[in-house]
Amino acid sequence: MNAMRTTALLYHDVVPRDRYDTSGFAGADADIYKLECGEFRRHIQHIAAQPHGPRPIAVTAVDPAASGRRLLLTFDDGGSSAVHIADVLNEFGWSGHFFVTAGRVGTPGFVTAAEMRALCRAGHVIGSHSFTHPLRMGVLSAAQLDREWRSSVALLEDILGEPVVTASIPGGHYTRAVAASAAAAGIRVLFTSEPVTRTISVDRCLVIGRFSVQRGVPKEWVAAVIANRTVPRARRYLAWNGKKLLKAAGGDAWLSFRRGILSWRAVGHHAGPR
Repeated sequence: MNAMRTTALLYHDVVPRDRYDTSGFAGADADIYKLECGEFRRHIQHIAAQPHGPRPIAVTAVDPAASGRRLLLTFDDGGSSAVHIADVLNEFGWSGHFFVTAGRVGTPGFVTAAEMRALCRAGHVIGSHSFTHPLRMGVLSAAQLDREWRSSVALLEDILGEPVVTASIPGGHYTRAVAASAAAAGIRVLFTSEPVTRTISVDRCLVIGRFSVQRGVPKEWVAAVIANRTVPRARRYLAWNGKKLLKAAGGDAWLSFRRGILSWRAVGHHAGPR
């Protein structure tokens, strides 16, 4: 399995300009991951324009033991914008991975059961993003982890009528226990938020890192990451590990502080000149 090199991009919602409340979780913390519709389309067009770059595929169609480069497009939370995202990907014949917070299915701003089934019929992959979206999944007890994975998988499988074998970790809070619990729930491919291309296996579950794409990230950065250029990957890796240390040291206090700073910035932005 270590022969497989995977570049996975992590997106969230795609929304009309300044309409961040139309899809997915609300709040300044979530908004920084919501791209505007035109911005996302430019990213996809730029990926398609790379003459020698890999094309996005579904991880369920990949032989984990095969060598070579793989490109995967993933979308967390299960916001209702998944329908628009899929329409864009369909234009290029590409598959996306949509990781759904199972407890939010059918609630305002999130995908419905019928929309999820339509995504599957179009060739996209539906996976679990836990049941309640805990931001610090790595500190949950074994029983809590099992409930998050098993409850979400059971609900999604009931909706789709087929096994759910992929998942992503909310908040990027990975530990081996998180992966082991996911594997016990039947997950065979688990995505983290660590910006790496190497893959590991935990209890026969393939664990894949991802490069997160925030609002305002230029399409050229995305292309550079896909092209395996050292500088953008190294910078993202260092930044991610710096935040990881802060999260570990601060715990819930760090999350509250971060939300406060982002809310303050959002208020300042909306109060300023247009």
